[in-house]
Amino acid sequence: MFDRVSPQHAALLRQLKHQLVDTGYSSGAIRRQCAVAANFLRYLERRKLAVADLQPLHEEQYLRCEQRRFQRRHGHAPRSMGSWRGSHSAGIHQLMRMVMGRWPPEPSPGNEFEAFAHSLCDEFAQWLEQDRGMAAETIDDLVAEARRFMCWRHGQQSLADELRSLSTADIDAYQQARAPSLRRVSRKSLAQRLRSFLRFLHASGRTPDELASRVLAPTLYALESIPSALSVQQINDVVRICRADRSPTGLRDHAIVLLLANYGLRAGEIVRLRLEDIDWRGDQLFVRHSKTGAQSVLPLLPAVGSALLAYLRHGRPATGAREIFIRARAPYRRFASGSSLYAQLQRRLNAAGVQTDGKRGPHAFRHARAVSLLRSGVPPKVIGDVLGHRSAASTAPYLKLAVDELRDVALEIDELIGEGAR
Repeated sequence: MFDRVSPQHAALLRQLKHQLVDTGYSSGAIRRQCAVAANFLRYLERRKLAVADLQPLHEEQYLRCEQRRFQRRHGHAPRSMGSWRGSHSAGIHQLMRMVMGRWPPEPSPGNEFEAFAHSLCDEFAQWLEQDRGMAAETIDDLVAEARRFMCWRHGQQSLADELRSLSTADIDAYQQARAPSLRRVSRKSLAQRLRSFLRFLHASGRTPDELASRVLAPTLYALESIPSALSVQQINDVVRICRADRSPTGLRDHAIVLLLANYGLRAGEIVRLRLEDIDWRGDQLFVRHSKTGAQSVLPLLPAVGSALLAYLRHGRPATGAREIFIRARAPYRRFASGSSLYAQLQRRLNAAGVQTDGKRGPHAFRHARAVSLLRSGVPPKVIGDVLGHRSAASTAPYLKLAVDELRDVALEIDELIGEGAR
């Protein structure tokens, strides 16, 4: 396979093979992906194209060429074009990501507006991080809204650099355009994101007027919406289901559920936990909070430590990644984001027979933990610190759940969870 390409490309193929082995691909998958990559490199050599200069257009041209070859050989097009393209693209994508770091590459701005929007969003992100101290996930949300606003604005006015002419009427029109698909809570969040972008535009001298204060938002009243939380019995059922599964996936999910139940961590905080975040000798867990960027030092409870250790010893795939939790199937790497945990938890909730009208993801555990702490007499300020909140106002919605039940017996799952450590 490697002797039919140039020495330079043969070295790339050997590097690709080693990378696929390291990330846990089966021998068959490695053979297929390397064969596709080798064929693609031969195609490039015939056309005198350098790998470092490739664009998605070249991949598409190669796939069309291979499709014509398939049709000549078999007398018909591939019966499942999606599967055929997927099998032929996988090796190419692995090769190109190895060479370029990202594939497909971020598209270059196609016109003056795209170049302006891209530059402005980069500057906005830098301002949010350096001047406002925002965490990465929050910055992503704010920049995405800024980009949507500019695209909408571009549809209303020809030149993107005429932001200086922004008016209250423009802001109202944008919110009205977005409102039909949003609930009241989401419309308030939209207003907050828009205010942040308008503050930046004024601070950077792009708008003469301070428009942020003119952004209208719906009023949300205390206790008008009650967040959902799992009951103690439902949490117990999920813990039992996970603890009974001794497969690598079961060991991983058991550790994740215990982190959710005991600490109320956000999903993104869990997937970003790294091996060095566990202090085994000091029985401590270091958590970087998603929204504030601050770090908390939490006690490593015996049951949680035992579950983590069981996963690290018997469930975690061999990989060079430093994140604790790794995908169960090749390529063995960290989860892309906290949202990756939702599907895992849905399966566990279904297996436990948990039925709920509200949230069924990681946040339902977070809500339950907040209620548990309040019922146990923990002050709201301490609860906010545990949950990684910057202000008391952020903690208040979680505490609504316990308003009518403060006289009930405190929610205690420690006894059940402790069984996992024995």
